[in-house]
Amino acid sequence: MKVSRLARAAVLAGAAFLALGNAGNWNTQVVEENGAHRIGKPDAKVHLTAFVSYTCPACARFATEGDPALQLAYIAPGRLELTVQPLIRNSADLVATMLTACGAPGKFARNHKLFMHKQGEWLDRYYGATSAQRARWEAGSQPSRRRAIASDLGFYKLMESRGYSRVETDRCLADDSAARALIASSAAAAEKHDIHGTPSFVVDGVTLAGTHDWSMLSPQLSARF
Repeated sequence: MKVSRLARAAVLAGAAFLALGNAGNWNTQVVEENGAHRIGKPDAKVHLTAFVSYTCPACARFATEGDPALQLAYIAPGRLELTVQPLIRNSADLVATMLTACGAPGKFARNHKLFMHKQGEWLDRYYGATSAQRARWEAGSQPSRRRAIASDLGFYKLMESRGYSRVETDRCLADDSAARALIASSAAAAEKHDIHGTPSFVVDGVTLAGTHDWSMLSPQLSARF
């Protein structure tokens, strides 16, 4: 009987969790840097950068299949530091990225997980938006456009489920300088590493050609240990 990728990931994660014991959990070490979030032990043996887009279905699949194993088998025991690097592809990407980064860096991982796991619900709204909705997304000030997108795609409810008030969410969406910095850092990181799609991965500074999901990434990480 063949074991699914998800089952294999669960077994690996479970074994790593048992082995972790009292050694600590480096998933709690989160640093925001130039629009990206570094999670894990800074001097870990391996450094992985994951380029992701919140409007990329393959990225949502990776969050379901790969993130649990990464967190338990590699990040928690300090074997690997993960950098989540957003790649801004459109206005919904920008708004989602700003909201996942809303608040203290320690909140990022759960915000990221929420937006990825709920992507199937809100992404349909994005592609199925009416002409009137899209007109609201392209008129007025930049903060008002971002608020319109957040409202139409149900992002306020997602943020409420994480304990954010509407005032707090609006405060994060109002930051024009943060929005411009995210767009610039996204483009610069993609150019530096020759990234043309998501998800894509860079290990210890080397872009992994042809690697775009957990089934391809997993054996390459295992080989480094």
